[in-house]
Amino acid sequence: MDRGTSSSDFLLAVPPAQGEPDSSQGVSPSSIGSSILVVDDSYAFRERLARAFRERGYRVLTAGNYDEAIAAIAECIPDMAVLDLRMSGKSGLELLKDLKQASDRIKILILTGFGSIATAIDAVRLGAINYLPKPADADDILAALQRADGGTESAAPPDHEVPSLARAEWEHIHRVLGDCNGNISEAARRLGIHRRSLQRKLRKQAPE
Repeated sequence: MDRGTSSSDFLLAVPPAQGEPDSSQGVSPSSIGSSILVVDDSYAFRERLARAFRERGYRVLTAGNYDEAIAAIAECIPDMAVLDLRMSGKSGLELLKDLKQASDRIKILILTGFGSIATAIDAVRLGAINYLPKPADADDILAALQRADGGTESAAPPDHEVPSLARAEWEHIHRVLGDCNGNISEAARRLGIHRRSLQRKLRKQAPE
């Protein structure tokens, strides 16, 4: 979460007043009255998405982390949610579980960064309707969310295959390395392998 973030970051957005120029253009009939929660620890990214959703007629809540998201849904349960998988504090996976517990009707999309595809697949198994790699724009996100209207919320994303064992290992190694802030010695210790072995693995390209 950015240091300058305040509670106003996750207040329910007021829809544009009738007659405002341009902002109502391109509004989809399906968006009227719909609300969407955007949770990402990058202030610039979540505000860019929030602005794009508002321009398309959605009511928007934003939050920078798990705690802010829980506070936001205490005021209003959204119809949809877009969650960053990896955030400071509790993860998007933990937030996903609690959002589904609050309301099983929330359609949830996971945004995943480099090296997190295996975890994103776990999120789909826990109830997310789909996942998209970052960066994703508002149109990509809305298209993925609206596909759930066909009754495929619990299905695995059709465009993504389950990763091979080599790919899953590669992603796990990079995830652990990221958790260690790039410290190879600490990552090797956590993985239970020699530092040189880890260095050799890191030099390899990502498996298909």
